[in-house]
Amino acid sequence: MRIKLNGIYVDDQQKALDFYTNVLGFKKSQDIPVGEFRWISVVSPEGGGAELSLEPNANPIAKTYQEALFEKGIPITAFEVDDLESEFRKLSDLGVAFTTEPTDAGDVTLAVFVDTCGNLIQIYQHSPG
Repeated sequence: MRIKLNGIYVDDQQKALDFYTNVLGFKKSQDIPVGEFRWISVVSPEGGGAELSLEPNANPIAKTYQEALFEKGIPITAFEVDDLESEFRKLSDLGVAFTTEPTDAGDVTLAVFVDTCGNLIQIYQHSPG
């Protein structure tokens, strides 16, 4: 059993696609019309790993879930990076708003940013050793 697809809810699919590809550097994998919405997924440019589906939060339950996580400061997902400080500087220079700057959290160093589509996203780097 493998994880190949994971989804997050977004408040605007096109805005999410633009952010995840143009700012974060992911590659578009799928973009298929599905009624009034689209099935959009992105993947790491490094290959391998799972696809991230950018799901519309049109369902009231999804929207409530997304908003509650954001209000409580809970990231909806996390992405591993090789160099957290470098990624933090790069994203900050691109105008990405961080709610948590790089912070030592034991076995990892982490930071949290706003994805402009209603979510908090954590990035982390495993600590050496």
